[in-house]
Amino acid sequence: MSITTLLSTILIVEDSPSELELMSHYLKESGFNVIKANGAKEALEKAMEQKLDFVVTDVVMPGMSGFELCRALKRNPATEKVPIVVCSSKNQEIDRLWAMRQGADAYITKPYTRDQLVRAIKSLSM
Repeated sequence: MSITTLLSTILIVEDSPSELELMSHYLKESGFNVIKANGAKEALEKAMEQKLDFVVTDVVMPGMSGFELCRALKRNPATEKVPIVVCSSKNQEIDRLWAMRQGADAYITKPYTRDQLVRAIKSLSM
């Protein structure tokens, strides 16, 4: 395990409790420090309070979508440099392209393996 992994703090934004737990388990098991948010509004508050290394977000959530969250984070000077991984069940190329246009740095589709999730995050820390 690299030193960056051990010290990296990841904010997971996911409205499905089971999905949030699975993702959290995968990332903690891989040596990351995990902060959880049940939605984009809560995520924005936590992003302002904590120093984050990465954000992993779902797209389809009540209230504010993951795309809107990407835009809000990239517009804020305090969070504009934080890499964002979008993790969505939407698996069309247009969804991936749209996520990148909104500020996402990586895109993985559900269902994913622990390996795919960790690889997406590590690819952004290079």
